[in-house]
Amino acid sequence: MNNTHAISLHAEKFQSAEQIWFWFLYSRAVRNSFVRQNNTARRKICELVDVETLITKLYLAGRLNDEQLVVMKKYGDKRRAPHQYIWTENSDADKWKRAMEVLESACKERGWIEEQ
Repeated sequence: MNNTHAISLHAEKFQSAEQIWFWFLYSRAVRNSFVRQNNTARRKICELVDVETLITKLYLAGRLNDEQLVVMKKYGDKRRAPHQYIWTENSDADKWKRAMEVLESACKERGWIEEQ
């Protein structure tokens, strides 16, 4: 068994694409502001660069578009998904849902999301 595989066996998987996205934006913000993360945090199944690379690949492959990325960033920074029943967020909710479906599928292929 190689070292990478052994490490991933003890790493915590995510429950959804939204959880990965919120974790990614939060962790990137923490890293960019030079704030040290809590040492008691559990190790994740992937690294920030893995998520960033995946988002880039999905965008370049045409599976995510500019509008979806804007919505993902906007609501990711708010740490919540847009709500379909709030009139001003209705359009964003649809873009968010489609983006999360694409992200979830790609993350499941990589084994980052817990199978339920």
